[in-house]
Amino acid sequence: MAASYAKIDDVITLFRPLTEDEKTKAEALIPIVSAEIRLAAKKVGKDFDKMLEEEEEDDSEDLALAAKDVVVNVIARWLNQNTDSAAVSNESQSALGYSWSGTYLTPSVGITLLNNELKRLGLMKSRMGVLEIYDYWDNRDTD
Repeated sequence: MAASYAKIDDVITLFRPLTEDEKTKAEALIPIVSAEIRLAAKKVGKDFDKMLEEEEEDDSEDLALAAKDVVVNVIARWLNQNTDSAAVSNESQSALGYSWSGTYLTPSVGITLLNNELKRLGLMKSRMGVLEIYDYWDNRDTD
């Protein structure tokens, strides 16, 4: 089995103390989130474990620490989801003529790596493209 980038102690230290149920869930999520990181790396043609090995050869732990932080953040987001009741994520109220509106949170069941987390791990870079709109006029035939 492939390596995990964090341990349950990291989740407890960096996030908060966990109940026994949360601890069980977090222990199950750690290898899943680590696998998601490896899959995200494969999508961009990189081997994340090899990236970590190369960093270790340079006596640096920055990427390993960033991976640990990403795993803890994803697990924290997952544990903070309220799946017991229909949580309201946005609410507005009025007075006198009484009006109420709310947006209900739809809990996600899957693991999601955010774009900023992928950027921190070196798995996503900002892209810039240019569309040459004058090229058509320079290369057209003038018969």
